[in-house]
Amino acid sequence: MSFRDFVGNTVTVTRLREGVRSGLVPQAMILAGPQGAGKYSLALMLAQAVNCLNPTESDGLPDFCGRCNNCTRIEAARDLEERVAEAVAAKDDLRDADKRDTRIMIQTHPDVLVVPPDPPQLMIKLGQVRDVIHAAYFRPPVEARHSFTIFTCSAFMKEAANSLLKVLEEPPSYTSLILLAENPQELLPTIRSRAVLHRLGAIPAGEIEALLAQRRPELKSSDRKLVARLAEGAVGRALKLDLPAYLASRQDALIIVRTALRDPDYSALFRSTETYRAGADGQEKTVKLLRALGALTEDLLLVIAGTPHLVRNLDMATELERLAAGLSVEWIEGAARALGQVESGMRRNLLRSLSLDAMAVSLEAR
Repeated sequence: MSFRDFVGNTVTVTRLREGVRSGLVPQAMILAGPQGAGKYSLALMLAQAVNCLNPTESDGLPDFCGRCNNCTRIEAARDLEERVAEAVAAKDDLRDADKRDTRIMIQTHPDVLVVPPDPPQLMIKLGQVRDVIHAAYFRPPVEARHSFTIFTCSAFMKEAANSLLKVLEEPPSYTSLILLAENPQELLPTIRSRAVLHRLGAIPAGEIEALLAQRRPELKSSDRKLVARLAEGAVGRALKLDLPAYLASRQDALIIVRTALRDPDYSALFRSTETYRAGADGQEKTVKLLRALGALTEDLLLVIAGTPHLVRNLDMATELERLAAGLSVEWIEGAARALGQVESGMRRNLLRSLSLDAMAVSLEAR
């Protein structure tokens, strides 16, 4: 693994590598881009490039060997979902008294700390930020030249976000904080003003489709086209997208949309939403449903706007045309607000099945 394996966004990657060459790695940085754009991979690569014991060059710019002790230990954090699952399992094995004070953190290298959203709310919490502050000020690098802390999402609890400002204002010279964000506007303005922003843009669907032909040859041509559109320009999302799982979530999302726009079949709606129960599995399933519903809503807006050729769900273009007949932009706005309310309710542990039922009823076309 090296920078040569990173697909797309050459300008941003080059700028970061030039910073490594000059020794000017920002002490606070925001990597912004859609889910699956490679933000996390690029953050790990930057940590590897700065701390590689046998640095190399490629294309005339600094690169990392990928084989030294620092590179391999940082690389061990790449499968974030697996590492988080291990951390959650380890926390579940603790005594109840210890669980309350234990936050989910990933650290495969002593000087590279990865901070994922803490369950069940899936937000960065105050306890995690306090650990980051303590590490920044009282634990200088022991095996690396420069330490890194990577926040994998921009959803901070208010107290956590405010506490982070201290270390952003006066960071030690030997550490860098990297915040990954799909939408930087979710971060406090005071956080954004203290960090250098780098954006990862979308890769054209045609390029992603060609990459899928190489990396996922098991996909049929029609499936590659669909996955390339659904990825929204994010290579990582395209390579990992579980198409059967997405289609299952989309089918449930269609039940909600059809209930709102056609003669409502509440029995079908209740059978579907009843499966969205509490727990981590139910939360993940609900997130996938909301993403599928969001994609359908955006496609309906594209049809209303007269640009059906831009829809992501290519395989159901005819159905989208039928559903969009007579719809208004106001309905789309209401659907977007309803989606946001369900997402907000998930953070407050509201009953998911009832939230989805209420959303479907609130969207009924008048």
